[in-house]
Amino acid sequence: MDESWKQIVSEVVASYEKLGGLNNQDVHNMPSKRAVGVICEELLRILFPGFHDDDAIHHHTVFELTEQRMSGVVQRLEAQVRKSVRIGDPHRPTGRTKPILLKFCKDLPEIRRLLHTDIETAYEGDPAALSREEIILSYPCIEAISVQRLAHRLYQSEVPIIPRMMTEWAHSRTGIDIHPGAQIGSHFFIDHGTGLVVGETCRIGKRVKLYHGVTLGARSFAKDEKGQIVKGTKRHPEVRDNVTIYPNSTILGGETVIGENSTIGANVFLMHSVPPNSLVVHEPKQLSIIDKAAKGREAPLEWSI
Repeated sequence: MDESWKQIVSEVVASYEKLGGLNNQDVHNMPSKRAVGVICEELLRILFPGFHDDDAIHHHTVFELTEQRMSGVVQRLEAQVRKSVRIGDPHRPTGRTKPILLKFCKDLPEIRRLLHTDIETAYEGDPAALSREEIILSYPCIEAISVQRLAHRLYQSEVPIIPRMMTEWAHSRTGIDIHPGAQIGSHFFIDHGTGLVVGETCRIGKRVKLYHGVTLGARSFAKDEKGQIVKGTKRHPEVRDNVTIYPNSTILGGETVIGENSTIGANVFLMHSVPPNSLVVHEPKQLSIIDKAAKGREAPLEWSI
């Protein structure tokens, strides 16, 4: 490279001084996206031993292997949590990191119990599912739900950034975007799932089934006297037990409640609550089906729906 190359580099470096918020110089390291991805993969190996491995796991080695894996993932996670809690204050004490990790590890059996209900619901509710093994290995919803349930525990412990990094890692792999703050009950099933969005303050009950393209989002954002968005308010819907929401439906608002045992049809747009045992359907405009073979003749054959 000639001297013009050094000039280009100098201009890039000069932009570091001009543009704030894009730089992380002379402070502690930020959490690593690559490291968080590795942590997610290792946690999936702990949750589903033998399903994310090249070789079978023998019963007589499972304790030592699990101990080894948990020790490794705790070390990696501890380093990332310590970085995250220091954001904005590099000298902030990190004495709460180890209690957070201890609670997280204690929660793993309960997370596995919830995932067992999710897998059973997928198997019972999808006629295309030939085995539970197929669901664990190939259904993107299981990976997305697993990572969200893990991230939710860290979110509850007020770990900054890392829970969101975890669910966005799963989002990039599955097309399913579930915020770590969402509260999700047992027996949760997402059919297909691509394009599904579940917001931070959603509350989802037991035995809820969502299809691809469903959005559980915010209707509006409260602002303070300076016009800044108020954080931490209830912005997303509540979906109660035994609800099914079909593809491409959008449900918005923190005060919106979908009553138990309700069914929301495809392409519905809702910004208000519906009572229990409701069937909500979208009534389309007239749909015409024309016989292409007859098209161009004097009397084309046409049905209207």
